[in-house]
Amino acid sequence: MFEDSLVESAGRIRTRAQRYAAGSFALQTALAALLVLIPYLWPDALPHKFLAVPLIAPPPPAAAPIVQQTAVSTPATRSELLETTILAPTHIHHGIPTIVDSAPPGPIPGNFLGATGSDALNTGALGPPLPAPAAHAAKPSGPIHVSSGVAAGQLIVPIQPRYPEIGLATHTQGTVVVAAVIAKDGRVERLRVLSGPPLLVNAAVEAIREARYRPWMLNGEPVEVETTINVVFKMGEQ
Repeated sequence: MFEDSLVESAGRIRTRAQRYAAGSFALQTALAALLVLIPYLWPDALPHKFLAVPLIAPPPPAAAPIVQQTAVSTPATRSELLETTILAPTHIHHGIPTIVDSAPPGPIPGNFLGATGSDALNTGALGPPLPAPAAHAAKPSGPIHVSSGVAAGQLIVPIQPRYPEIGLATHTQGTVVVAAVIAKDGRVERLRVLSGPPLLVNAAVEAIREARYRPWMLNGEPVEVETTINVVFKMGEQ
């Protein structure tokens, strides 16, 4: 019995505590909501110092001043073409004009060969003309080179080689080329074999030594000439 009474009393106390807690929470919530809504519902209830402070946003930062640069034109920067005035010609010439050069002035009387003005006018003579300087051609320092064809045209005694017997026996043919100097009297000197079959060289040199040329003349004087002489050996033509 005693235990049952304790359980019933504990249940009642617990139910009352819960009701008190719920009522307290509801009351506190209502008070908090009232405090939040008072400024909106009754703004006059707020202190005047809060209403007198204006809420002003700070001004934006001042922009940097814009400096306008004015280009100053100077005579050096102006275009030369703008300052040049182009004018059309007033008259166009047709054809090419002929320019005639006048003759150079003659000698002044009285100043020729150191004569005074009175002497030149009294005599009326300007003196003899000065002789022109004589042109002297430089003499060649060595023999003049001529081609073999030109030298062959100056032959007086032709070149007539004799075919050597050893060349006939061996059927040797060919051309012997000899460099030579033709003296002032037309004789052949200073022979030098350049090419050719060795079996025919002696016969070619002997035939060249027996030949004669006309002397070469330069400014009226005989000169030495160097040239090449070709001696052809061909079987059946000797």
